[in-house]
Amino acid sequence: MGVQATGAGGAAAATAWPLWLAVICVTLLGVAGVVFWRQRQRGRQLRQRLHSATTQIDTLRSRDSLTGLLTRAEIETVLDEAVLACERGTRRLSLLVVALDNFRPVNDGYGMRVGDAVLAQVGSRLSACVGDKPQAARLAGDEFLLLIEGGLESAGQAAQKVLLAVQQPLVVEGLELTLTASVGIAVYPEHGSRPKLMSHAALAMRSVKLGGGAAYAHFDPTMAVDMREQAELLRDLRTAVERGQLMLYYQPKIDARSLQITGAEALLRWQHPQRGMVSPAVFIPLAERHGLIARIGGWVIEEACRQAAEWRAQGLRMRVAVNLSGHQMRQDDLVDQIEQSIRRHDIRPERLTVEITESVAMENTAHTRDAFERLRRAGLHVSIDDFGTGHSSLASLRRLPAAELKIDRAFVTDLATSAEARGIAQAIVQMAHTLDRRVVAEGVENETQRDLLVAMGCDELQGYLFAKPMTPTSLALWAEDDGSTGHGVFRPSLFGPTQPAPLDM
Repeated sequence: MGVQATGAGGAAAATAWPLWLAVICVTLLGVAGVVFWRQRQRGRQLRQRLHSATTQIDTLRSRDSLTGLLTRAEIETVLDEAVLACERGTRRLSLLVVALDNFRPVNDGYGMRVGDAVLAQVGSRLSACVGDKPQAARLAGDEFLLLIEGGLESAGQAAQKVLLAVQQPLVVEGLELTLTASVGIAVYPEHGSRPKLMSHAALAMRSVKLGGGAAYAHFDPTMAVDMREQAELLRDLRTAVERGQLMLYYQPKIDARSLQITGAEALLRWQHPQRGMVSPAVFIPLAERHGLIARIGGWVIEEACRQAAEWRAQGLRMRVAVNLSGHQMRQDDLVDQIEQSIRRHDIRPERLTVEITESVAMENTAHTRDAFERLRRAGLHVSIDDFGTGHSSLASLRRLPAAELKIDRAFVTDLATSAEARGIAQAIVQMAHTLDRRVVAEGVENETQRDLLVAMGCDELQGYLFAKPMTPTSLALWAEDDGSTGHGVFRPSLFGPTQPAPLDM
């Protein structure tokens, strides 16, 4: 029995764990449980953070980083849903494509930081126009899109709100800027299917821009035809530039007292092989919008200098005027280009007049201020064109290195019938003479206008009363004519081919 007892106790001892080992095992199991629980918690937190980050990324992808508006991709989705809602019910949907007018001068003149701030403010104002719903998007650059519930009446009211909102002064970094907008409207389903709706609204917007902006228009099927016409005209214009098919006509400027020719303004012309003479009012804006104006403007400067040198060789010593666009005034190499042409043709700087519209002259951007200063240093004769239509102040005119002002033709046309036009013209003459500037009146078409302008003290006259724009050869022949052709009205204006001009002294 003793052996038996001993055997049973040995078996129990063999199967029993020591206390210390049991404690270790229990502790390890507890630690493992805690670690497992913490890992599960950490995993849950990581999943939550990942979900949050993914949500934020999706939100950022759907929002324009500059304005906070929807992106083009997101507004396309919203538009799809809105169109489906319209098809299920009887309501209508309107799209407004909004583009800022003349935004580029702000970006170029004040820098991208100011430009971005302007876009952000405009985006905020447009968002307010459509309420709390995410119905506003930035398409690209300075173009936006708004979704409006309702038809043309609702869209027109919204467009009016947009125009008023945009034209309110914008204050950025101490600067007060004023912009306008062009708005195009397309209504679903009247103005096309879903794929065409946005492009039709954009066509309507571009038609407003072509008309000068600061307005709205709804889509019309004829707009698509007009755009095809524009595309064909642009193609032909590129060909004309490449093949040298553009030409310069010249209209004389007449001294108001002696009625002698003092100069001639170079006017760009395009003789299209099928369309005939195309108006500059048609193709110049086209060239500006599509990047051709710099090349065309450079050619005008070179050709005018060449012609001035040729006339000088013939004994016709006249100042030649060229028009500079706002785009050219923002070119960094503008004055270098002019000076190179002057040197190439051995022209005195004061023999070349550069005419700049009042609206461009008053932009007061860094580029235009620098361009004016460089024009002054180059010794060029600067003229402010279309004067009286802008918002010039006496202080701003004093700062500009302009030698003359050109009274806008609208005031000249109404001189005989409008006391207001006469008052404005007289005020311009007095102000210019106070600042020691000469005054030129363009668009003089009859003797009454001529006599009124001479009585006011206007210095030079230009218009059909004296001569229409003509080819360089015609102008040379006209200047040498002794009056025997019967053009008696022109005879007192003749400039003797051998008579020296004061500019050459």
